[in-house]
Amino acid sequence: MEALAARLSQLDAHVEGAIRVVMFYDTLMRRRVDLPALARASAGLAECAAGIRLHGAGRPIRFSPDGTEATAPAPTASSTAPVTLDEEEIGAVWLERAGPAGPLDEVLLDRLAIAAAAVVERYGPARTTMADPALVELAVSGDSDAAARARALRLLGFAAGVPLRVVAVRSSLPLDRISAALCPDRPVKAAPLGDVGVVLASAVDLDRFPAGVRAGVGTADSPERSWGEARTALRFATERRPVVRYDGLGALALLAQVPREAARGNADVAAIGLVADAPEDLETLEAYCATGSLRRAADRLHLHHSSVARRLDLIGKALGIELTTPAGLIRATLALTAWRLLDS
Repeated sequence: MEALAARLSQLDAHVEGAIRVVMFYDTLMRRRVDLPALARASAGLAECAAGIRLHGAGRPIRFSPDGTEATAPAPTASSTAPVTLDEEEIGAVWLERAGPAGPLDEVLLDRLAIAAAAVVERYGPARTTMADPALVELAVSGDSDAAARARALRLLGFAAGVPLRVVAVRSSLPLDRISAALCPDRPVKAAPLGDVGVVLASAVDLDRFPAGVRAGVGTADSPERSWGEARTALRFATERRPVVRYDGLGALALLAQVPREAARGNADVAAIGLVADAPEDLETLEAYCATGSLRRAADRLHLHHSSVARRLDLIGKALGIELTTPAGLIRATLALTAWRLLDS
């Protein structure tokens, strides 16, 4: 009883200050502040630098007590608290007090951590492009359950019910540059998954892909199905057609399901491999299959149509296909597509 009485008396000395701290953060949350505003206000209240860091969200958010962004190297934090959401630790908050911790620092950090979690749940993390690959994989994996996927998407900054596009990317360009170009005014997150980059965005403008990027765009409503579609569409991307939407493939998407050995063993596909040894012939065949017209192929190749006709005649003989017939054009198109998929 004596120990309890002593503790209560100590708490009584700080109870008014603690209530004011709680009211301070309640007011901030009613004003729907973002993470930088939350860190700035906390630094002013604590009269020392304060910081917030979310896992996978880039550099921390730090502010000095005068309201300016802290740029000097951070000293050792005087006190810290974890930020948790749905029983998962998603980051940390801290104070950078030069001397010993203040009497209300524990209460302040506790409320700051709660407020930071509420901001993440409502708005998602600060606008960074690159994300934690583990979170992105959780969002698009077919092995994730619905609750885990929803939590991952929320931590990545995507509100529930908002349409989401998934893009599979291959390029020598930095992934953050590609992502920022695709969706400059809406939430976008990116991360490498193996040898393929994945981009999550609320909208994708196909005309905004930088040069040198090959991409497949999924169109399904669910992220895991859209990711599968995006990877399939990426396999169909070529130099002439670098960005492919899955729903634009139609029945051609079925070719992605053909086993590789079966494709290799097909006579038409094997014959395409022989034609491919001559780059000019391969380019001519691609142009003809893409346009379905001798004259349009000639325009694309900047050649006279008679020259293209001679080339196609020789290519058709090498393939054993009458290219000028509708059936021959379909055979050549399927064989060329299947041959390219072998290499994708």
